Amino acid sequence: MRRTAVPSNAPGRSGPAAVLCGLAGWVPPRVVTNEELAERLDTDDTWIRTRTGIRRRHIADPGQATSDLAVEAGRRALRSAGTGTADTVIVATTTPDRPCPATAPLVATRLGLAGAAAFDVGAVCTGFVYGLATAAGLIAAGVAERVLLIGADTYSTIVDPLDRANAIIFGDGAGAVVLRAGDPDEPGAVGHFDLGSDGAHEDLITVAADGSRRRATDRQPTHAERHFAMRGKEVYRHAVTRMAASARTALSGAGWTIGDLDHFVPHQANLRILHSVADDLGLSRDRCVTNVDARGNTGAASLPLALADAMAADRIRPGDRLLLTAFGGGLTWGSCLLTWPELTLNPQPERITP
Repeated sequence: MRRTAVPSNAPGRSGPAAVLCGLAGWVPPRVVTNEELAERLDTDDTWIRTRTGIRRRHIADPGQATSDLAVEAGRRALRSAGTGTADTVIVATTTPDRPCPATAPLVATRLGLAGAAAFDVGAVCTGFVYGLATAAGLIAAGVAERVLLIGADTYSTIVDPLDRANAIIFGDGAGAVVLRAGDPDEPGAVGHFDLGSDGAHEDLITVAADGSRRRATDRQPTHAERHFAMRGKEVYRHAVTRMAASARTALSGAGWTIGDLDHFVPHQANLRILHSVADDLGLSRDRCVTNVDARGNTGAASLPLALADAMAADRIRPGDRLLLTAFGGGLTWGSCLLTWPELTLNPQPERITP
């Protein structure tokens, strides 16, 4: 296990800070309700809502890939920032278009950003927080001036549609932010990161096939090995413990207390986990920003989507203090803090252009 506290906007630190200046979310138009899932699974709406808090989720249409969702979210984030340019594009995803090459260069080119540095971040559901820390480091080092960070996942492509345990949880979506070089003291400056991992538990959340470990053997992967698998009870325990501890470390690094927070924005795993983390931290649940009921778990997209939905509902306002926390396969976890800036949010259009 390794834990790293990174106070990127701490007093006395040299170099510019990464400042949030654009935000957007995108989900594909197709909505799948609990009632629709109940038609093919041994379940019902009440059972799903009681255990997950999810009522519906959005699923990509046949032929839509992760890059399609990422491009739509990225384009809107750039518009939100009032710019059409970025010198770096980072895509956090567990479901890249292909094992090779990375998805980010294609996304950058489709957005008219050919020539920009572009790469993927793979930290499963913690990918967006890891991406934020990476972007902050690039900006602080002077390597980048403006970074487009996109969290995008199409879990419908890796979850077995007949898997009662996981098909009810996951949805597809993308969320994006634009980060520019700015002053550590201005609203929107991200920092006081806490990142960690524990590879001893890699088997808790996994897709066993299609990587070099399975390809190095002569045996053909089974149907189950080709799909997403998660040991739910153990994941629940680790998620609550790791997210709460990471949140406390980030708060301590900033000199903030729980009482200083206006909003707690966790990875949208399921409602029971979110409430358990809030309870562990001593936060009232009404300060926990959630959209899991309408989006499901969208992996690396869940944090920016939750932020975009909360901003659209006028729940998050300029000057609010936010704590972002995530947990994912690996195991990985991470947290960061920021004070919310003035932003313009672009509405989602009616459809994606493939």
